[in-house]
Amino acid sequence: MSPAELRQLLADVQAGRVPAEEAAARLSEPAVGDLGFATLDLHRKERCGFPEVILAQGKTAEWVEQAVRRMSAAGQDCFVTRLSDEQAAHLAPHFPRAEQDRLARTLWLPASAARPALVGNVLVVTAGTGDLPVAQEAVVTARVMGVHADLIADVGVAGIHRVLRHRDRLAAADVVVVVAGMDGALPSVVGGLVDCPVIACPTSVGYGAAFGGVAALLTMLNSCSAGVCVVNIDAGFKAGYVAALTARRVETARRVSV
Repeated sequence: MSPAELRQLLADVQAGRVPAEEAAARLSEPAVGDLGFATLDLHRKERCGFPEVILAQGKTAEWVEQAVRRMSAAGQDCFVTRLSDEQAAHLAPHFPRAEQDRLARTLWLPASAARPALVGNVLVVTAGTGDLPVAQEAVVTARVMGVHADLIADVGVAGIHRVLRHRDRLAAADVVVVVAGMDGALPSVVGGLVDCPVIACPTSVGYGAAFGGVAALLTMLNSCSAGVCVVNIDAGFKAGYVAALTARRVETARRVSV
């Protein structure tokens, strides 16, 4: 329970809208959901600003289903990443209200049907079309965290004029996520055009000496653009998550300064 939710609960008890017994039951909710095969962190939103995210990779479809059910029963927003086609097909009839994005390989089941307005401005940029699954994972992650996120696709350095067409959009972003495989050069270029953080996400797109994304990772880690930081290979979720946290802080500061 967040501080705001706690204050509202106490106000409801004081006003007689919520019985004391019900309030006590809410306050005594367990901090974890023990499923035997998984121990879900039900207080992560209070500490970190967003509930625990379920990584479907390496899990059976039934395990993922049970985890989603437990999160939902606890009144938690539920976000699942790296869903296989088999897992996605299994979950669809069990959670008809959930939103699946097969390109991003995600499932989103919010606790409430109400949709708060998105804040901030995250821009996700890909070097190539092959980077789109990782980029879309970043876009969806930022959006489910309540942040506005847009995508610019296929503007790699082999045709530098392609990214320069979007200088105004890049300059307006609170955070830019750059997703690139092959030589991984695009984040350094973008980092030289903007005054906001650039989160570089290498992908495993490429062959031979690309070494499954290691070449792009090393290029990004050695970027001479000071505003570039780097996440792991194919880590679209991590890039989107950090971008959203940053954009939310920027939005908070923007509102305070008004």
